[in-house]
Amino acid sequence: MKKVKIFNYLPEIDSFVIDPLYKEISGRLGLREWNEVVWIGRYFCMDNDFGEHWFDNWEERDKVESKARTLGIEYDDLFVIDPSRFKDSRDGPCHTDLERKNFWTDVLMSLELNMETIFSEARKYNSERDLKDDGYIENLELIIEEIRSNGV
Repeated sequence: MKKVKIFNYLPEIDSFVIDPLYKEISGRLGLREWNEVVWIGRYFCMDNDFGEHWFDNWEERDKVESKARTLGIEYDDLFVIDPSRFKDSRDGPCHTDLERKNFWTDVLMSLELNMETIFSEARKYNSERDLKDDGYIENLELIIEEIRSNGV
C-alpha cells in the first residue's frame, strides 16, 4: 500500500513544514481544519481534542520566523516541536525536554501514513458534515479513486 510523507524537516531552523504532496492530498480530501495535521495530533495526544493543539507554540515560531522568511517559508507554515506539549506530568515526566524534542523530531522526520488511513479519516471527517456545511465534499469517493489511480 502506498504511503505518503507528512512533514519535511528544515534543520537550519529546527522546524517542520508539511510535505507538498501530503498538503495537496489533504486539501483535495478536505482534511484541513486550521492546518492539515490537526487530526494526526489527536492520535499522538491520546486521541483527544488536546491533540489538535500539538503545534500551538507561537513563541517557538517567533524565534525562527525571520530565518524562515529568508527561506521563503511563511510563519503559519512552520511547525516547531515544543517538548513540553508531549508530557502530562501525571506520572513523570520520564525524559528531559531535550530527549523528548529529539525523539519527536525523529518521529516526525520519518512519519509516513498509509493512503488508506488518510482516506478513512477523510471519509470520517466528511461524514460529520452535511450537504450545507462548508467543507462537505459531495464527490469524495471519486476524488479518492482519482488519487488511488493517479497519485494526486
